[in-house]
Amino acid sequence: MKKWVQWTVVVLLFGLLVLIRAYASDLFYDPLIVFFETTHSTDVLPEMDIIKLLGNTSLRFLMNTAISLLILWVIFKRSDVIKVSALLYACVFVLLMIFFWILLGSDQAGGHMALFYIRRFLIQPVFVLLLIPAFYFQKNL
Repeated sequence: MKKWVQWTVVVLLFGLLVLIRAYASDLFYDPLIVFFETTHSTDVLPEMDIIKLLGNTSLRFLMNTAISLLILWVIFKRSDVIKVSALLYACVFVLLMIFFWILLGSDQAGGHMALFYIRRFLIQPVFVLLLIPAFYFQKNL
């Protein structure tokens, strides 16, 4: 694949990640969006369908993961990179979803910063931004 085609595909895939972010409120059930935009530091969590929230958060994570793995494939074209990345994504997903579920059960007013950051890591494709330089550095050793 020519370099300009490769980078065009990478830019388009990043564009898909941006579109998921831009239309998240239309595509996914997430009552925490409004909660974290307000004075969440003093409020209790809003009423929500936890199963629906966990499902939609999982769907968003999986969509971001699939696109992120495609980005890694287009950049590196190595199956070992994809295997390691998929394993890392799976481990992170399981651990963070467990903590997310536990923190959703917390009824304490305030004290929701851990929930905020775990949710952010689940719904934002931050991991790909860490993996690209890591694999690039490994490739150039």
